Amino acid sequence: MAHVQRSSPIPPLVAVLGRVVGVDPGLTVTGYAVVERTAAGTAVLEAGVIRPRGRNLGERLAAIHQGIIEILEAFPASALALEQVHSRVQFPRTALLMAHARGAIVLAAALRQTPVFDYAPARIKKTITGNGRASKSQIQHAIMTELALGRLPEPHDVADACAIALCHVALRRNEIGLVSGS
Repeated sequence: MAHVQRSSPIPPLVAVLGRVVGVDPGLTVTGYAVVERTAAGTAVLEAGVIRPRGRNLGERLAAIHQGIIEILEAFPASALALEQVHSRVQFPRTALLMAHARGAIVLAAALRQTPVFDYAPARIKKTITGNGRASKSQIQHAIMTELALGRLPEPHDVADACAIALCHVALRRNEIGLVSGS
């Protein structure tokens, strides 16, 4: 069905403030990252990719759905952050196919009673790098720095998933800061 490639989990930290699963949807590779915000900072607990092995769209969507279910069962989260579908006029079919993948992911989150938050690609890039048009390389370097990783996150789908999760954490932290400061 699906092939979920996982890294070794990092032991959970004390005083958990929130766990978020970031997902970079794709029909051939779906990146995911589980990040946890604690009193000590933000750490990645696990990151990897789901590689659907089915030939037709239905098989791929089922594999993505099952992979997300497995991740949410292994790492119950307070939120799932997802990249919004972005389309270019010259590639409308791509947007439609990505919407299918997002639907499978959102359904998995709903079945696990995990709230879903979605973010525009430019918003994610701006939050993580300060530049809404940042390159894949810039995203990878920003993630490596932010999470104090020893090397660049690979493949870029994993870096993107980390960026999506960190975007959610940063924006929610800012909302809480604004609310508690008033």
